[in-house]
Amino acid sequence: MYFWKEVKLDKVKVLEMYLPPAAAPLIGRWIDYFKCEFKVSRNRNSKFGDYRPPHGGKGHRISVNFDLNPYAFLVTTVHEFAHLHTWNQHKHKAKPHGAEWKANFKKMMQPFFEQEIFPFDVKRAIVSYLNNPAASSCSDLNLYKTLRSYDAPKPAHLTVDKVPMKALFKLKNGRVFRKDEQLRKRFKCTEIATRRIYLFSPVAEVELVEG
Repeated sequence: MYFWKEVKLDKVKVLEMYLPPAAAPLIGRWIDYFKCEFKVSRNRNSKFGDYRPPHGGKGHRISVNFDLNPYAFLVTTVHEFAHLHTWNQHKHKAKPHGAEWKANFKKMMQPFFEQEIFPFDVKRAIVSYLNNPAASSCSDLNLYKTLRSYDAPKPAHLTVDKVPMKALFKLKNGRVFRKDEQLRKRFKCTEIATRRIYLFSPVAEVELVEG
């Protein structure tokens, strides 16, 4: 789904399907103000959202995964708009997640705090994350887990950190792995079919292989 600045869509009504309703009007104004193409995207396992600067005759483009819960969708949307705002200010002179982006991300999150959009636990996790925001909200395990706690239940799935050591688990595409050992913040796992070693985030969603 796209929101084009040229098309007279009721952006706020559509955004309310994905965002906390009280946050939708401001995000709609940002889309218009920044003349941004905003896309609600399919699920991407590698990222929640994406920003692309003007190029090849196209303007600013932001995409956010459709299947995020409203709070995760909002945090991701603000994250990407902070990239857009930073690009407008500094073009390619600023690092993607440098001091300029961090300052903009903090500033652009403030209106949603003032409106008390977030539950207390989510706000607390965001405030902690904002002390030094990383490249992705997935990088902050506390924020990631807090946001995921508002997802709809998935009974058959669990995260890698909950899989017992030496147990087998599988991904959505059917690939099967054995959880071998913890290496600092990630888990070393062996793919059964190829015997190759992979490192998994503790919050990666998998399905336990019984027996």
